[in-house]
Amino acid sequence: MTIRVPLVEQRDASYDILIAPGLLQQLDKILPRYCPAAAYALITDSHVGKLYGEDLVTRLSGIGYRAELFTFPAGEWNKTRDTWASLSDRMLAARLGRDCAVIALGGGVVNDVGGFVAATYLRGVPLVQVPTTLLAMIDSSIGGKTGVDVPAGKNLLGAFHQPRVVVADPELLGSLSSVQLAAGLAEAVKHGAIADAEYFAFLETEYAAIFAKHAPALERVVRRSVEIKAEVVAQDERENGKRAILNFGHTVGHAIEATSKYEVLHGEAVAIGMVYEGRIAETLGIAAAGTAGRIKAVLERLHLPVERPDASRVDELIAAMRNDKKVRAGEIRFALPRAIGIAHGDDTHGWTTAVAPEEVHRILSAE
Repeated sequence: MTIRVPLVEQRDASYDILIAPGLLQQLDKILPRYCPAAAYALITDSHVGKLYGEDLVTRLSGIGYRAELFTFPAGEWNKTRDTWASLSDRMLAARLGRDCAVIALGGGVVNDVGGFVAATYLRGVPLVQVPTTLLAMIDSSIGGKTGVDVPAGKNLLGAFHQPRVVVADPELLGSLSSVQLAAGLAEAVKHGAIADAEYFAFLETEYAAIFAKHAPALERVVRRSVEIKAEVVAQDERENGKRAILNFGHTVGHAIEATSKYEVLHGEAVAIGMVYEGRIAETLGIAAAGTAGRIKAVLERLHLPVERPDASRVDELIAAMRNDKKVRAGEIRFALPRAIGIAHGDDTHGWTTAVAPEEVHRILSAE
């Protein structure tokens, strides 16, 4: 299956997302068509490097490509300026020129860091995203957002850099732990909550098949979530408008990640964030009654946390939210649902809602 991302602002940067079992083994045929280059810098983490990276470099080198492997330690806490600098310096030491391309092979951290390296190396080289986790396949590999975390907050340094192609191979999900699978499913719930009530209902009823990694169920998750994100990104390449709806759950979620020093996985933090932000939407009279409860129920079925960790103190969470990228004129803003399947907002009034810190504090503090 091929899903096109037809960008409006930069039409020549439009790209395809390829979804099919076995695509990783066909990368040597995909690269010449979508991203020909004199050399490929394969960026991955220490975990995925051993699983897939070393073999891929060997295969590419064996058929005449110049392919170099660059790994960094796995974990969100390594998504830093230091990692970006180290990878860039190692590519320079390998004398990779502007005719090279970056292949980002891994989960969300690798997608973001590898993409940021590609965006900035010699002022920008082509990028191929090869996601290996569910979260990466349906979220971080799509849309061209790249970047690193800094002490002030998550993803505060970065660039928009669209890939030449995204290669999503659902067979790679077979090696995912149940924890990582659940983390990815948080983003699927988000997609249903903001854009597709029927898809949300599918997640409510078919959660057991998804967790059993039943291929048709899992492939439907990948396909539908990719379709939703691709459609939103195509309308708003640089998050100046409707793309903000993809941040549902992320204002609280990013704050939980930052205050936990990234001990809470991104998907887990977003799950918690969606519950609280759903409650905010109901309290403000934006969302229909019961919206937050339905979101909470499906997240619990998917084995995701739904309450903030005890260590995430409310005052610290609100302080972290003040560094969120959606803050405007000092206001904390949230992307909220109006009902399951419908995001709140429009192009005239905007797609995020300012909420008083006192109200946020009250909802986060409620038992």
